[in-house]
Amino acid sequence: MYKLIKIRDVSTKYDVSARTLRYYEDMGLISSTRNDDYAYRMYDEGAVKRLEQILILRKLNISIKDIGRIFSKSGSEVVLEVLGKKVDDIDDEVALLYELKNIVIEFIHQIENADFAKDSDVKLLYEKAKEIETQLVNVDYNGNPSNVNRLIYVTEKIKKAPEVRVIKLPKFRVVTSGYRTFDDLFSENGFNKWQVAHSHLIRDLLYAPPDFMWHEDGKAVWIWAIKDWVTEKDTAPYEIIEFEGGLYAAAISVDGDDDINGRVYTGIKNWIETSGFELDEYPEHQTLCHMLNPTDEIKKGLGYHQLDIFVPIKLREG
Repeated sequence: MYKLIKIRDVSTKYDVSARTLRYYEDMGLISSTRNDDYAYRMYDEGAVKRLEQILILRKLNISIKDIGRIFSKSGSEVVLEVLGKKVDDIDDEVALLYELKNIVIEFIHQIENADFAKDSDVKLLYEKAKEIETQLVNVDYNGNPSNVNRLIYVTEKIKKAPEVRVIKLPKFRVVTSGYRTFDDLFSENGFNKWQVAHSHLIRDLLYAPPDFMWHEDGKAVWIWAIKDWVTEKDTAPYEIIEFEGGLYAAAISVDGDDDINGRVYTGIKNWIETSGFELDEYPEHQTLCHMLNPTDEIKKGLGYHQLDIFVPIKLREG
């Protein structure tokens, strides 16, 4: 009989969250088992080896959908196709980076030849900077306009930063799971099953999703917006609290994929640093996530569920 490994031990050994492990299961990439005397997920040696393969492929930035294709075939044809496409993508990116290098060198030469004693040359450099920043390509100057046009194209192709939008979430009443492990949230008697059974209490919000989740110290809090007439008698054993709302910088990520989620979160923070906002580090203002349109159609088309990440922000002081 194969030795079974607890989800906590797998999570610790491979530095991957329980949420990600559950996500890989939902996508059919690995499987777990549960003993009658142990409520949490456990993995056999085959599942652990498969997880190691997944983590290596994710480090190569292979998509979850392509990993599923690789595992669904017994031969090497699909993995060679996927890795070959990755090589082509890397070649394209190297070519773009080389082109970007040449554009920057050309700008350096133009700056070296500029006469800062002349107002016209100072204005010229300002207009170039303004053109790049605003992506306006019709500014008239005595350089090579195709360089700026190409710079914008190349940097857009290379850029991996998420598309960030600013959202103001309203105040609203919610029922909260309290701090729970993911296995607790999705257990037979967990909060997930409770809210499905009590969907008549849930309120749809205009311009905002009805549920959010945040993480802290290895646990999560899940909240659902509720209708005005709902009382704690209706939500027992779960409490009702007031969600403060506020300003958030948001971007789409992939549910359960910590690798992508980390890059998106970092991308949002980098965007904040260059914006008129700053991080709102008030302790009660948490970074939130929300499952965006979790329909079977979208999951089938994309190969994964979309996830929105919300980072709390406030207007920059000064």
